[in-house]
Amino acid sequence: MGGMSPLLEARGLGVGHRGRAVLSGIDLSLGPGRILCLLGPNGAGKTTLFRTLLGLLPPLAGEILLAGRPLAGIPRSEVAQVLAHVPQALTTPFAFRALDLVLMGASAHLGPFARPGRAETWLAMAAMESLGIAGLAGEEITRLSGGQRQMILIARALAQGAQIVVMDEPTASLDFANRIRVGQAIRALAERGTAVILSTHDPDQAAALGDAALLVGRGQVLASGLVRDVMTAERLSAVYDIPLRRESLSNGELHFRG
Repeated sequence: MGGMSPLLEARGLGVGHRGRAVLSGIDLSLGPGRILCLLGPNGAGKTTLFRTLLGLLPPLAGEILLAGRPLAGIPRSEVAQVLAHVPQALTTPFAFRALDLVLMGASAHLGPFARPGRAETWLAMAAMESLGIAGLAGEEITRLSGGQRQMILIARALAQGAQIVVMDEPTASLDFANRIRVGQAIRALAERGTAVILSTHDPDQAAALGDAALLVGRGQVLASGLVRDVMTAERLSAVYDIPLRRESLSNGELHFRG
């Protein structure tokens, strides 16, 4: 998946908890500027896979390579400079300013006791400006909408300068307008050369955003490859246990209907 040298690879990867496999036989390759969409029903192991790719859970089998290096041998401080995470939603009891949260990304390259200075503040503000949310810099996170918080998390990943961004259902709790805004921000990341892997329950979103797709279910990879090849009505109907049909619009976009 992807014609350039891969930034993120998984080979024969098995993931799970406490030695119990949830998902196995995972092979993926993600190059710069590519978007890989992960689809599958609840409980299929998508979040567990992401936690393993982020180095938060040890793999049960196989290996993960980050820019050609085994993830297990890379110090966490170095991983943070290459790999960023955008969670499904931001939950924090602290009333951080939006700019302070983005600064956490810009500070990933600093030493453990260094404090962010002008350069990091400039990076954080530049990331927010590029997403059109610079006006939120002084706002408290706890007062922002779900869509605004998600954009702040994407700005944090931008400020981090990460080459790879992992997104766990980034639009799951958002309304229609904010789903569009976040989708545009994801496209902007890819256009900058960032590799993006995201999970979604929405086949239309995967078809609109993704270059490639990985379809999982029943503890295994069911299909992987280009979006048009992987996302057939038959496969998605079987995965989600509901009859679906695939439609191709005049502009070439794919849509799925019940």
